[in-house]
Amino acid sequence: MSLNNTILDTLRELLPPQRPIGLHEPSFGDTEKALVADCLDSGWVSTAGQYVDRFEQDLATYTGIPHAVATVNGTSALHICLILAGVRPGDEVLLPALTFVGSANPIAWLGATPHFVDCEAETLGVDPDRLESHLAEIAEVRGATCWNKQTGQPIRALMAVHVLGHPARMQALAALARRYHLTLIEDAAEALGSWRTGLHSGSWGQLTALSFNGNKIITSGGGGAILTGDPDLANRARHLTTTAKRPHPWAFEHDAVGYNYRLPNLNAALGCAQLERLPERLAKKRRLAESYAQAFASLPGLHFQLEPEDCRSNYWLNLLLLPDAEQRDALLAAANDEGIQLRPFWTPLHRQNMYADAPRMELPCTEALFARGVCLPSSAALGGKE
Repeated sequence: MSLNNTILDTLRELLPPQRPIGLHEPSFGDTEKALVADCLDSGWVSTAGQYVDRFEQDLATYTGIPHAVATVNGTSALHICLILAGVRPGDEVLLPALTFVGSANPIAWLGATPHFVDCEAETLGVDPDRLESHLAEIAEVRGATCWNKQTGQPIRALMAVHVLGHPARMQALAALARRYHLTLIEDAAEALGSWRTGLHSGSWGQLTALSFNGNKIITSGGGGAILTGDPDLANRARHLTTTAKRPHPWAFEHDAVGYNYRLPNLNAALGCAQLERLPERLAKKRRLAESYAQAFASLPGLHFQLEPEDCRSNYWLNLLLLPDAEQRDALLAAANDEGIQLRPFWTPLHRQNMYADAPRMELPCTEALFARGVCLPSSAALGGKE
């Protein structure tokens, strides 16, 4: 029997018989229905209302990061983070090539350039050791600015992505950012409920973005948030996401180019209810990950991605690494034909047409993970009834 057939048999044993089985499906209960109904009854369904404030406070309390600003999605949150980081046309922003395109697009919107760096196998995030070597070769600090000696452009920020919910090595990345005068942004779109050394994802960067899209660990339908420990940055983020309108009972005066990025109250009500269920959901996802890890441990050549050392990951998506690249597409096709949704990693960003000419370091780990990686069904409900 081929390895792919063995993998499929293992999935059939672990997963319910109903088909199709999605990659990561949301689930809702009575609390969600009650809070959304209360929001509808109040008439406050748009960008003002009590649930927006409550959701922001609940996020700050849960993560331990003092300030949260709710936005319409994670990409808009990253856009504002980059603006607040001072990213300008012509700047470069370091980020991993192995991430969703939404990490890079806001950089391009600002007229800046993504600069792609490699990841590491243990965390799936930016490899701080190889990044340090790369910066030693191409970067030069003049005054308070880091410059790319090869392109002649400023390197303004470092965006660390917590890939599939596994925390990157943030202590080392934060030290690099300080040494090279880079603003550190955390893309924690997939990492709500993930911790490193007892600190929640987002605790190292000056600014952090979350996502509450329908496929995330909790959802508000759409939705995202900006997290920061800086009250001035939080106030500025709240101002820019509400079209930079100056407070006034009736006058429409704006003091900057702003964005209509605030999360509607109706979505926030759903988010509040989902956040209440997060601890239970994390426990179920951990049970599912443990089941996968045990089931695949005895199959030769396979590697199931476990949480990094000193971390407690949310296991947003469970990752299986195959022995070689030749098997991946055949496994994806067979599983999806059967109604079991598997997917590969995102196509690395340096392979996307619009970013093909962007500066980058050598990316061997990115290429290897993309070639061999398969994401398994990871809905919390698969770990037991909620």
